[in-house]
Parts: sequence; structure tokens; C-alpha cells
Amino acid sequence: MKQVLIRSMACLAFATVNTAAFATAEPTEKDAIAMVERGAAFLKANGKDALAKKLSAKDPEFVQGELYVDIRDINTGIVLAHPINPSIVGKNLTDVPDASGKVYRREIIELAARKGKGWVDYMYKNPVSGKIEPKTTYIMRVGDVVVEAGIYKN
Repeated sequence: MKQVLIRSMACLAFATVNTAAFATAEPTEKDAIAMVERGAAFLKANGKDALAKKLSAKDPEFVQGELYVDIRDINTGIVLAHPINPSIVGKNLTDVPDASGKVYRREIIELAARKGKGWVDYMYKNPVSGKIEPKTTYIMRVGDVVVEAGIYKN
């Protein structure tokens, strides 16, 4: 019985260490693409209002630490949903530059209109570190909505 208890505690300790290591693993470009594709599929199946509701609720399917989906209207540039910074929802920030002066939101809209998907690099506040860091965001156009998810390049 004592050996069973010791083994159980060892397994629990191993699982805890591995879970902690996994939870702190930084997301990759593949993770960002997969999250955008999930968001796009949900949007196609359920509509932008339903996706906006999920994002506002910080649904774990679309919000995982510093990796999250946000959406904007391709025609107006208005942010339709942003789970980390809800104060920008309903605003057109298309021509507001990042910390380095880049008008990246304009680039996102232009890329979505021209190619339908791709990557845009810029500087943005990391919700985990709280610091302005280099970020690359994968975007995909679905009708009149741009679905976005990015990773920080540390």
C-alpha cells in the first residue's frame, strides 16, 4: 500500500511538472494558423455575432494565454471583438500606428482584401508580460470579416 501511495504521488508530481511546462510553452506560427482556422470555421458555421460573443466571453477555444482570436470588419476597419482589450471594440483604429510608427491595421486590411490571408508584423502589448513586443499575426478573410491571431517573437 505504501508503494502504491509513493508511486501515485510520483505520478502526480510528474504530471504537475509536465502540465506546468506545457502551459508555459510559447505558441508557434502553426498554433496561430490553427486558431485562425478554428475561428474562421466557427464564423462560417455560426456567424460573426456568435463568434464575437465567444471572444467576449474569452472562450478557451479562442483565447489561450497570449494567443487569441480577434475580428474586424474589412470594409470599415472597426474592431468587432477583442477578448483581451474590449475597450477597442466598436472602434476604427485602422490608421493608428504601433509603437514603432507602423500602421499595421491598414496592412492587415489590405492584405486580407488582396490575398485573403497571410502574416503581418508589428509591435503590440503582450497580455502575459505587459510589455510592448514584436508580434506577427496570421490573418484570414471570411466574407467581410478579418479573423486574426498572433504570436509574440521574443
